[in-house]
Amino acid sequence: MRPAPTLARRPAADRTPRRRPADVLVLAVEAALLAAAVLVGLVLNRRGVGLHADAAPLYAAWHPHVGWGTPLALLVAGVVLGPGLRWARTARWGPLLAAGWLAAVAWTLALALVDGWSVGLTRRLTPQAEYLHEVPGVVDIPRMLAGFTARILDFQPDSWSTHTAGHPPGALLVFVWLDRVGLGGGTAAALCCVLVGATAAVSVPVTLRALGAADAARAVLPFLVLLPGAVWIGASGDAVFTGVVAAGLALLAVRGPVAALAGGLLLGFALYLSYGFVLVGVLAAVVLALRRDRRAAALVAAAAGVAAVTAVFLLAGFRWWEGYDRVVERYYQGWAADRPYGYWVWANLAALLLSAGPVLGPALRRTALAARAAWRSPAAPTPPPGPGDRRVRAGRAVDRRVRALGPTVLLPAGAALAVLAADLSGMSKAEVERIWLPFVVWLLVAAAHLPAPARRWWLAGQALTALAVNHLLLTVS
Repeated sequence: MRPAPTLARRPAADRTPRRRPADVLVLAVEAALLAAAVLVGLVLNRRGVGLHADAAPLYAAWHPHVGWGTPLALLVAGVVLGPGLRWARTARWGPLLAAGWLAAVAWTLALALVDGWSVGLTRRLTPQAEYLHEVPGVVDIPRMLAGFTARILDFQPDSWSTHTAGHPPGALLVFVWLDRVGLGGGTAAALCCVLVGATAAVSVPVTLRALGAADAARAVLPFLVLLPGAVWIGASGDAVFTGVVAAGLALLAVRGPVAALAGGLLLGFALYLSYGFVLVGVLAAVVLALRRDRRAAALVAAAAGVAAVTAVFLLAGFRWWEGYDRVVERYYQGWAADRPYGYWVWANLAALLLSAGPVLGPALRRTALAARAAWRSPAAPTPPPGPGDRRVRAGRAVDRRVRALGPTVLLPAGAALAVLAADLSGMSKAEVERIWLPFVVWLLVAAAHLPAPARRWWLAGQALTALAVNHLLLTVS
């Protein structure tokens, strides 16, 4: 296979981050998109258009402030950007993953504490629209599941609160189970969201390494630690969703049918956390296609896991497709009826940039270049199939092409496809900075294609983005 041009083959004068005109151009486009979304949002809000987002394109309020989490966040960012970035290249794998998770937890908590312990954590999940509002009323879980769909529509005495109604019952079950094991209340729920959401900084590298991209796993991990989306991981239910989806895909990637079965169980449960997670099927297909052993067995095991979870909910009386049908109707009973599609269909992408960080555009550009180079490279020869067996020959050729692209191309591409589908559907008008977090962590796999000397600068931009958002705005989960 002919390798794509690398940084090492370029002239020395072109190795500094300042000599990246294409990346700078993409960054300028990102800045223009964000500026347009903010300015148009201000104009529409002043005209009384129903954006229902005071700081559009983010669902937040303008509130410049600092807090005692500010120096903690600066300290975590400094450690990751300094010794952490160097250590990630050479550390033993186990300690590196543990340190990555701890650093992601520290970064998320520090950002949350900019707003203070109460506002940033304890009270984050307790408003009337949130899941915790419904937890005390769930005294019989089977009865709740059987009657869940009947309570989705609004304007009836027993309607579910906004977040509960907008998701399958698994989302509410998470917080009910926490309460049942003695971890009820806003503080415990928020800390659970942080601890589980931060596991994406482990699951994504584990997936990459299992799929044969160990160096990419080390390169991407610091970007997952200093994720700007950590502003919403601390704390929202979407943080738990992010951790569950990432762990399910990681288990699907590692060897063995038992791990694939566990991955299928988690991904099956993810379908009952958010209706939008049918789009995770794109990422699951990528992982299965890139597995290095017994993909058929893994597919069967994973499908069995998904089927088992589906069967449990069906036997309990909840039918996913009926719930989704009611949710579409409930969606347009609320703010979605006012929020203009013509604004949010592109402003959502500006919100995505603030969650994924400015590295997203340049990283995706370089990923596209890597994909083109890999596709043009001649595939490795394999023994020819039997005479006339064209289907086998074609299947093997496609398989070689897919493997040549690799996880650092196909995983971001799959996540981008899922985000695009969600955006165009009209069922994601606003608040995508947290809703799309389960896909954001896979989009950032594209950062593996950045040249090594430039990564520290891009990582600093990621940290500054998170700090700016958290200090200029009061975000809402």
